[in-house]
Amino acid sequence: MLLKEKVKESLDYILAKLPFQPQVAVMLGSGLGTFAECMRESVSIPVKDIPHYPCSTVPGHAGKWIVGKIGSVPVLCIQGRVHYYEGYSLEQVTYPVHLIAGLGIKTFIVTNAAGGLNPDFLPGDFMLITDHINMGLNNPLIGKPENQLGPRFPDLSHAYDSGLIELAGQTAQKFGMKVHKGVFCWVTGPSYETAAEVKMLQKIGGDAVSMSTVPEVIVAKQRRLRVLGISLITNLATGLSKTKLTHQEVTNAAAGAMQKFEQLITNIITQLDLKPL
Repeated sequence: MLLKEKVKESLDYILAKLPFQPQVAVMLGSGLGTFAECMRESVSIPVKDIPHYPCSTVPGHAGKWIVGKIGSVPVLCIQGRVHYYEGYSLEQVTYPVHLIAGLGIKTFIVTNAAGGLNPDFLPGDFMLITDHINMGLNNPLIGKPENQLGPRFPDLSHAYDSGLIELAGQTAQKFGMKVHKGVFCWVTGPSYETAAEVKMLQKIGGDAVSMSTVPEVIVAKQRRLRVLGISLITNLATGLSKTKLTHQEVTNAAAGAMQKFEQLITNIITQLDLKPL
């Protein structure tokens, strides 16, 4: 079955469940899923019920779409991210982005928990993604032309929207939050990086590293979405910290930063200019 046929079946199911048309989509990273609870008038859609939708096998990803309102803005929160390391294809990993675009949503906020490569970054800081490096050495757009839902060769020179980055930076500053701008590196995982790999990523210009986000952003730009990427620095990368890395450490750090994260994302969304692009 072609991708467009799968997407149509999924959208037919989702549209029957939506209470209203969302204007913004937020993809929630590891440990950040509880953000969706701050929305009002919300409706939950288990992703296991959506035709063709891949289900996460990772703690911290509840497997739900939650549609509600933040202020007066209708928002879709995705608690069902899947990763390449779970054994899914990149078409499956990025499938939710095609659904977002199919719903007519134009603004996509993608978040993640990341390891800090930049020595100026500390756990609990935020990084606004200005660009990325694809160290996964794979691309979700690989495939036959008839299975594409947008241009086969999309331009990624401005993958992350400068206007949204500016808005997010001003919002963080207003609330006294420690926020940086930097380059995000995608690695496949699931093992954490070695100290030598961390040194390499630093030398090629990386500021933070994680196991998600880049595939979704590539497809988001293919589908002409306006993207804001935000990393929560949950730990120092291998070789920069004296402690061993665990997934529990990442989710614990994310939980500790939830209040700041909710404040930041909520205030960004309520300030968005949602006029047609």
